[in-house]
Amino acid sequence: MQLENKKIGVAITGSFCTLSKCLKVLEDLKNRGANVQAILSENVASMDTRFGEAEVFRKKVEEITGNKCWTSIAEVEKIGPKKLLDALAVVPCTGNTLSKLCYGITDTSVTMACKAHLRNDRAVVIAISTNDGLSNSAKNLGQMLTRKNVYFVPFGQDDWQNKACSLVADFDKCVDTIELALEGQQIQPLLLR
Repeated sequence: MQLENKKIGVAITGSFCTLSKCLKVLEDLKNRGANVQAILSENVASMDTRFGEAEVFRKKVEEITGNKCWTSIAEVEKIGPKKLLDALAVVPCTGNTLSKLCYGITDTSVTMACKAHLRNDRAVVIAISTNDGLSNSAKNLGQMLTRKNVYFVPFGQDDWQNKACSLVADFDKCVDTIELALEGQQIQPLLLR
């Protein structure tokens, strides 16, 4: 399936060490013809970290997508009633955001965007990036794997020797996962070796 003229939302949460990989996902989506709307979590929109400054990141995102980033619950709430997106990808998705999605908590721009989008029975793609994926977040991951209209980018342990519970998606597979999710299919294999 081609992404030409598809409206793809990319919700970006605070796994700050993976934000540079997220920029490549945005570029790949644009290169495949998608109209990309970025949604920044409040933390990504406002926090300067050792990985970079928030405003610099935001400007890069807007330069790539050609659209102003949405950063508030009020801005993203309209996704549902206006059916603004064909698919929504959370890239990266922290364990915190995954937990909130699992329990229906909508207190951030990203979780509200997902709730608003899912009400239309449309695909939400999750690119997990969390240090506790095989510990505290494991139960939430398990529950989300069975949810209707939720698809996962293939993932695995990123550093099993030093961070045995850490999971991260293969960001190079994000766009392919989105394309299949638009057809109602989960990309396989899901677990990476």
